[in-house]
Amino acid sequence: MTVRRMDNVLIVVEDLDAVIAFFTELGLELEGRFPVEGRWVERIIGLEGVRQDVAMLRTPDGHGRIELAAFHAPQAVSPEPRRAPANTLGIRRVMFAVDDIDEVVVRLLAHGAELVGEIVRFEDVYRLCYVRGPEDIVVGLAEELG
Repeated sequence: MTVRRMDNVLIVVEDLDAVIAFFTELGLELEGRFPVEGRWVERIIGLEGVRQDVAMLRTPDGHGRIELAAFHAPQAVSPEPRRAPANTLGIRRVMFAVDDIDEVVVRLLAHGAELVGEIVRFEDVYRLCYVRGPEDIVVGLAEELG
């Protein structure tokens, strides 16, 4: 076997506090927040003069993680278009299993998120939706039925 697990997904952000608040409202737990700089990180990511703040969040089951990075140097680059539609190439969303999709959506909307489309039922298996959070980060929510 070559892969043991998926360790984390990185999301580069501008407002680290707002994005941490969004994901903790969703139910992720902040593991830590720390500055990252130095030659070792420059060698890994192929950029010079790197200074960033990083936050690591984990899912309640402890198996999934999201790494957030806010770059101070070099300055982060914005994708175009910023609000890319679902058919844009590349990673479009991260999906989370939730117990009560309606309750989670209400909490996230009160936190400034918006529903991308609507909550839909997929056969007798799931209720699903996409929510757009701070910095146009899209998360999918899936409530298993039955």
